[in-house]
Amino acid sequence: MNTLNIIIGASSAVIFFIFGYVFRLFGAEKKVQSAEEKAKTILQDAERQAESKKKEAVLEAKDLLYKTRIEFEKESQGRRQELLGIERRLINREENLDRKVDLLEKKEREVSNKSKVLSEKEEANQERQNELNRLILEEKERLQKVSGLSSEEAKKILLKHMEGEIRYDANLMIKRIEQEAKEVADKKAKQIISLAIQRCAAEHTVESTVSVVSLPSDDMKGRIIGREGRNIRSLEVATGVDIIIDDTPEAVTLSGFDPIIREIARLSLERLIANGRIHPARIEEVVVKIKKEMEQSIKEEGEKASFDVGMQRVHPAIIKLLGRLKFRTSYGQNVLQHSKEAAFIMGLLAGQLELDITLAKRIGLFHDLGKAVDHELEGTHAAIGAELARKYGENQTVVDAIAAHHDEAESNSIYGVLVQAADAISATRPGARRETLEIYIKRLEKLESIADSFKGVDKAFAIQAGREIRVIVHPDKVGDQEATILARDITKKIENELEYPGQVKVTVIREKRIVEFAK
Repeated sequence: MNTLNIIIGASSAVIFFIFGYVFRLFGAEKKVQSAEEKAKTILQDAERQAESKKKEAVLEAKDLLYKTRIEFEKESQGRRQELLGIERRLINREENLDRKVDLLEKKEREVSNKSKVLSEKEEANQERQNELNRLILEEKERLQKVSGLSSEEAKKILLKHMEGEIRYDANLMIKRIEQEAKEVADKKAKQIISLAIQRCAAEHTVESTVSVVSLPSDDMKGRIIGREGRNIRSLEVATGVDIIIDDTPEAVTLSGFDPIIREIARLSLERLIANGRIHPARIEEVVVKIKKEMEQSIKEEGEKASFDVGMQRVHPAIIKLLGRLKFRTSYGQNVLQHSKEAAFIMGLLAGQLELDITLAKRIGLFHDLGKAVDHELEGTHAAIGAELARKYGENQTVVDAIAAHHDEAESNSIYGVLVQAADAISATRPGARRETLEIYIKRLEKLESIADSFKGVDKAFAIQAGREIRVIVHPDKVGDQEATILARDITKKIENELEYPGQVKVTVIREKRIVEFAK
């Protein structure tokens, strides 16, 4: 029984194994068949996609080729039009050149014809000139035979005779003119008197553009500079001037062209030094305060100057301009003080000439108004001052005199001449303007060299600080009439070649000494 069961179990196992193997074999074949079908399907899809991509690529290539062809045709059309235009311009130029060539050939033919005519005329003229020269030579020979002198000797005699007559006539004419000048009307005399004193000073030194601030000690320089230079930068930005700190003991230099701004910087720095607290915030605060005080100070100075001269009804803007002149210098002379002096001198001159004294003072006070703003506006200070006076309601006489006080415009009244004289007198008085020793010595040497350059001069001496030159001449070479002419020639040459303050007196001394000894 057990054996039978074992056989049956073994048989069953074998049958099941065979059945399983057959089933697996059949399933594998089915899977392989299914995989082959899927592979075929994928391959067909890939072929269809590849064909579709190929068609798309062909279409894109055709489209790109079409676009490229259209662009090329457009560019070619533009190039063809451009070439046609260039060709037309070249044709036109060629035609113009042909026409010009024709004109030039025509002109050349005309010039050739004219040159022939001119050459014929020149030959005829040359023949006439030769004949004339021959006749002149013959005439000269006859004259030399008759006079017994050569042509050169005759020329010298004639020129010497003419020179003597001309000098004599010139001296007589000068004396006659002077005599007539003394006999003219009173108005003419007034103008001559005014013109005689209008010599103006020359420019000797440049204007001062620096201010110096004294320090209590050199330690203050470090505090002014500040940490990493922040204090000095703040000062320069706030004031607008350059602050120079160098080896100069106990001093700081402020440099700037605007005198008002330079004065604001000086006062601000002095106040900061006195207070002792120096830092950027304090610097800005002090500078703003000083600017406000400066505006008030300018107004007060202008009012004071107007009051000192006796001016009334002055425009507030002109008052401020006058106040600004206090901080302006010209060749070392304070312009406000100079303007006041010119006003007083104008009043004295007007009184002597019986003119309007008040108007004269007004012109003298206002004549340098342009210097208050000449660093801000284009033009000379005379033109700027005249425009400012016109703008603020001054009458035309004042405007014309201001414009003409440096001969930049024509003077329409006697006041224009007077303001030139007053300006020169104030500027050239002793001590008014600075002059270096070197320039002074060079001026004296130049003065003496001018006098020595004339014939007949023996010695020349500059005296009275260059205000007079005495010229000693050889009495046998220079006569009395020639001495008068020599003095005038030296005067003219000094006026043309030399710059000098005031006027220079030229004295020509002709002295003949005859000495005999009784034995």
